[in-house]
Amino acid sequence: MATAVKICGITRVEDGLAAARAGAHAVGFVFQSASPRCVSAQRAREVIEQLPPFVTTVGLFVDPDPQDIEGVLRKAPLQLLQFHGNETPEFCARFGLPYLKACRVAPGTDLLQYAALHDRAKGLLLDAFVDGAHGGTGRSFDWGLIPRDLPLPVVLAGGLTPANVGEAIRAVRPWAVDVSSGVEREKGVKDAAKIAAFMRGVRDADV
Repeated sequence: MATAVKICGITRVEDGLAAARAGAHAVGFVFQSASPRCVSAQRAREVIEQLPPFVTTVGLFVDPDPQDIEGVLRKAPLQLLQFHGNETPEFCARFGLPYLKACRVAPGTDLLQYAALHDRAKGLLLDAFVDGAHGGTGRSFDWGLIPRDLPLPVVLAGGLTPANVGEAIRAVRPWAVDVSSGVEREKGVKDAAKIAAFMRGVRDADV
């Protein structure tokens, strides 16, 4: 099975196109004002309008007001939502779109309980626990903490780079991998060569 790839933190049309051309299955847009990768709904729309078909568009939110999500959806045609805060299952499901629920993993995190709580999610996005941060930290976590019998597809995130993504895939065998800072030239600006190298790492691990 080929591992799917999401390139997150897209802020520019050229970066969205670089991800698509390299073979990414999805691109992510951050709608959290505290993030250096935050974009407006209008900017996300401008990127999405230039994307080729069959690239899933994902919106990332952290404990948002419902009105904030609804306002984004009126302008930007997102296909999947991604929640990184303390959102309840009921909240995540209220917008009529499939969603991923992120979990920041640390020793003692009960991922089986978390998966049971969010059983309507399309998958669990597993990221490193960094106090005060909700992703995009560039830090990895102990992949051995992930149970083999999780009932939801795993989207592996946290500190992935072209250098370690192959090792990560071989260790975890996730449904997908998610990268942001690992393919950047600077915060919010992607590097097309790093994206291509990341995709090569994924393909080599899938052989």
